[in-house]
Amino acid sequence: MEEQEPTLNRNCMLRMAPYLIGRPRRGVVGGSRYACKLRDAIREAAKDPERKPVLISGEPGLEKDNIARLVHFSSADRSRLLMGFDARNLRAQGVELFGRKGSNEPSLLDCLADGNLLIDCIDLVEPELRARLINLATEGHPAFSGRILFTAESSIKELEGLATQIRVPPLRVRRSDLGDWLRYNLRLQSPGLGWSRPPKLPETVVTRLQGHDFPNNIRELEGVVERALQQARSQAADHPEPSTGAGVMALPAALPEDVFWVNSREPSLRFEIWRWKPQLRHLMRSPQLWNGLLFGLVSWIFVLVNLWLWFGPQERAQNSMLKFFWAWWWPLILLTYPLVGRLWCAVCPFMVWGKIAQASCQAFAQLLTIIGGPGHWLKPKQWPRGDHDSWGAPLMAAGFAAILLWEEVWNLEDTARLSSCLLLLITTGAVLCSLLFEKRFWCRYLCPVGGMNGLFAKLSILELRAQPGTCTGSCTSYACFKGGPAEGEGMASEGCPLGTHPAHLSDNRNCVLCLTCAQACPHRSVQLKLRPPLADLQRNMHTTAGEKGLILVLAGGIALHHWQRLLGWLPLAPESLQAGPLLPRLIFGALALCLPAAACLWLKHRWLYAALPLLWSVLLARHLPIGMTEAGTVLPIGWPQWSADAHVIGFSQSLTIALGWLGGVVLVRRLINPQQQSWLIGGGALLIVALASRWVVHI
Repeated sequence: MEEQEPTLNRNCMLRMAPYLIGRPRRGVVGGSRYACKLRDAIREAAKDPERKPVLISGEPGLEKDNIARLVHFSSADRSRLLMGFDARNLRAQGVELFGRKGSNEPSLLDCLADGNLLIDCIDLVEPELRARLINLATEGHPAFSGRILFTAESSIKELEGLATQIRVPPLRVRRSDLGDWLRYNLRLQSPGLGWSRPPKLPETVVTRLQGHDFPNNIRELEGVVERALQQARSQAADHPEPSTGAGVMALPAALPEDVFWVNSREPSLRFEIWRWKPQLRHLMRSPQLWNGLLFGLVSWIFVLVNLWLWFGPQERAQNSMLKFFWAWWWPLILLTYPLVGRLWCAVCPFMVWGKIAQASCQAFAQLLTIIGGPGHWLKPKQWPRGDHDSWGAPLMAAGFAAILLWEEVWNLEDTARLSSCLLLLITTGAVLCSLLFEKRFWCRYLCPVGGMNGLFAKLSILELRAQPGTCTGSCTSYACFKGGPAEGEGMASEGCPLGTHPAHLSDNRNCVLCLTCAQACPHRSVQLKLRPPLADLQRNMHTTAGEKGLILVLAGGIALHHWQRLLGWLPLAPESLQAGPLLPRLIFGALALCLPAAACLWLKHRWLYAALPLLWSVLLARHLPIGMTEAGTVLPIGWPQWSADAHVIGFSQSLTIALGWLGGVVLVRRLINPQQQSWLIGGGALLIVALASRWVVHI
């Protein structure tokens, strides 16, 4: 008997060896309340004096088996064995565990004795075997006195009240932990790919990936990090730095944004225009079309407009160009937002003259380099990395507020030269930023008009997107946003003017529909699609404090234009913002501009985005009177004239605001709360705002 016992133990260990589980791979990463609650649940389960069974439930990819290891190795049983089985691989009746009837060979439960047992995916086994495993956990076994840990994707009714429940939250509800998870995986994986020190992670990547749901959770996130490291290593090998010497590859100290890819689910209800009409794709990608439009037409029209404003009549009634600017441009650009989004920015004269200045400076720098001069000092810097929205967006909102105040107090609507000064001031900003940085840094981060265009582009029914699967699987150059030589059917390109990859876009804010990416793409990954309106406004969308400020500033512009209805009753109010002492005019103008911010600053950002269609409609209603009365009078006297009746204008204003209110009601249900009572309360609140706005903009 003394000789048989060591043999029996040796046989048991050999049989158990394939199923034994080692220490946990990692702890619980992150500092969110969900991560803290999960750590507390693990500690409580580990310290349970009754050693009750544990059920760990959660979505796929959450490493529930690792949570089970944490429970085991945090408990007093840490010195005992932990054996694990995937319940889906157990044979009928679980003969691996329980043994065969009539067999003299000990079962694995006999061998495990007082060790612990992990049964993975208990919810996916046959009902008969599941009942037997649950009975083992609750009733025990003559030869087995250990503890059983279960994992499942959903709760098990039979274990309710009998087992300690640990629910693992998915990544999409603990988005604040995403940066910690990404950095942890970078530290884990980068040494194996050649990094002596983990590369830095751009905060803009964390912000962008927080908009992704990660349906496969931690497993998917690990794949994202692995692909990013491999692509960064591949790019370093393809483009070695001269300073490192021949044959030496310098791995980047900070990972670029473009190496992080997620396989987003294809949004529903999309119609691909170019697949329907392939000839449109060929026409719209034509460089001759865009170059002729931008440099042959828009640039010279802009010069003509400013000359006319400077040397023509100064009052709007006599200056057709000033009338065209206020009666045609403003109403039309607002009308185009729900249709083509930010397309105006693709043909904007500010952008065109910035590009002309940039190209001229680069040509002069090349000339200086050829003759031996310091030409490199004149070359624009590369597209700057980092979270520039944190300071650019508030600066943009403040710039727009200053412009609105300037318009009203100095009466730009009826002063031609001052209107030209506004255009030239914005152009100066675009030119200066173009001389400092490549592409369109001004247009993305600082242009007030561009900020408004990007905000309302979220309402558009048109989108330009690339397919992430095609880009990650087929593309190595990323010329669509970096720029590069022609490849395949792709044309030579300077890259996206706003420095954004079309597969990384989560909304239309940073897409001007210039089609540069479609011109450069050799794989036909970029597609132009029709979609439902308001598609960018979803519960998981990324928002910024700057956009919230811009919404309030735009609402303040309406209050400023109609300040007399809101503040004209005050005793110290001036008779007009355009005449009289300057200080009272500035004070009351600033007060009117701040009214929406004072009333709505406490609101959560979702309420402000839910009101975005209503804000668009009220802005349009504010510009309809001048558009419908003067748009048909731009031709000289003696030519046909057209002007709408006041009742027609009033009806159009009411219809426009009603349409915006309906869009807001849809967004309240989508963004705030789909429950009927909350939805009705939110819709009623928006209705009150809509009626008040209709009263404010009444002609």
